[in-house]
Amino acid sequence: MANCSHTHLAAFVVVSAAMLLPAIRLAAVEPEPLHLHLNMHDMVTGPDATAAEVVNGKENPSRLGKIVVMDDPMTEDLDIDSPAVGRAQGFYVFAALNAPALLFSMNLVLVSAAAGPYNRSTVAVMGRDDFTRLQVRELPVVGDTGRFRMARGYALVRTARQHGKNAVLEIDLFVHASQSV
Repeated sequence: MANCSHTHLAAFVVVSAAMLLPAIRLAAVEPEPLHLHLNMHDMVTGPDATAAEVVNGKENPSRLGKIVVMDDPMTEDLDIDSPAVGRAQGFYVFAALNAPALLFSMNLVLVSAAAGPYNRSTVAVMGRDDFTRLQVRELPVVGDTGRFRMARGYALVRTARQHGKNAVLEIDLFVHASQSV
């Protein structure tokens, strides 16, 4: 009988260790995410517009159905004349019935010397931007290319400046990339 309880105890220890080791190993090797600070200049109006309203939405405060396509410059600082880092290319859709909220789908394309080792890499961000209710919004990183291949993470988005339909968004990007190229 003593051998039987020792056998059960040994089996329990082995099974428990086998279940815990992968979790311990993952927690131990997870590096800190890369943090990039970007400023996106969304210019829907004016002679240098970088975004176009391609579908008008409802004529109510929510603007449900309105679609804007963008190819916005991203810079190091809030000033449009600060060093360029890349482009925010994609679209946003007013996708809520009762109050304005966006479905954002964009590629953050890093294409300048200021992007350093991430030059020619992209990060795909897609999610809800509840810009009228939240000062800081969180959107998921869903992957992409170059140094960010198979990336995951999130973007914290704040509206830094707004003038009519034009805005500057501060984007704090936190990215875990599974593979460096």
